[in-house]
Amino acid sequence: MRYENFNYNEHGFVGHLAEPDNGSKRAVIIVMGGEQSLLPGIKFAERFVDYGITGLSVSLFGAEGLSDSPDRIPVDMFIPAVKYLKEKKGIQHISIYGQSMGSIFAVLAAQYIGGFDNLIMVSPTHVPFEGTLKNKKTMTGHSVATWKGEDIPYVTADFSQVKAAKYQKHPDAKCKVTGMWVAYHDAYLDEVKVNAAKLTPEKSDARILLIAGDEDEAWPAEYSVRKIEKDLRAAGYSKDVKIIIYSHGSHLNGLMPNREREKKLYRKIPLIGLMYRTFGKYRKENLSYFEQSEKEIIDWIKA
Repeated sequence: MRYENFNYNEHGFVGHLAEPDNGSKRAVIIVMGGEQSLLPGIKFAERFVDYGITGLSVSLFGAEGLSDSPDRIPVDMFIPAVKYLKEKKGIQHISIYGQSMGSIFAVLAAQYIGGFDNLIMVSPTHVPFEGTLKNKKTMTGHSVATWKGEDIPYVTADFSQVKAAKYQKHPDAKCKVTGMWVAYHDAYLDEVKVNAAKLTPEKSDARILLIAGDEDEAWPAEYSVRKIEKDLRAAGYSKDVKIIIYSHGSHLNGLMPNREREKKLYRKIPLIGLMYRTFGKYRKENLSYFEQSEKEIIDWIKA
């Protein structure tokens, strides 16, 4: 396995690449979140390499040259990332994989830049949101994402009253949810803003795979998956589309790092269960979903 690192000043994006020793004709751009994520993107890149696929993790914030929080992140930085894979690595088939907030940028890159064979969204949302400062509760008055220096339309979720550790019942949820879930849910009720801001994966011209849990405790991911699927059908989208909804599925979903190499990470599973209540309550089921999702994702990319 070979590695390369990228910085914003020199390369136009911050990222970490892992590739098979003999290279690959396929690559996946992985979009997870910040540079200091609990689950580092490079570990996901390495997992794709286990299947003979080059993985390039692109960081959204928290590194030199980037915002220190999810605010005004330029989608333009995916242009040099794609160019590098095509021109320097000779990659013929590129997919993009976005998990949680990364799903926003996976779609935006696919719809604004294009050229991806596959668009994979795990625990997604169907709209960009207003940017936040590092404390996660102060809104910036700008979009979380920009294109050519301009704010991409967004929806505001009010986090000012959110108590991160507090779970509560909600009539529209199948499980106890966080205050953040409620804030996102309420933001989706503003149909005017949602219609103005909603993502348009139908512009991607990619095969689309959508994965969510029906008891996502962080935001209503199943609702977003259903909404995206409905919009794709209404648009008469001609490329392959597949949705997977896991019963008792958590926000923590999708392909995960290699279990043998990352034993230290997997020892944190009980801690993760405290952060993600559905995962903790249905741990056995959700661990099995990691394996199922991995097979679905790899088969989708290699089809």
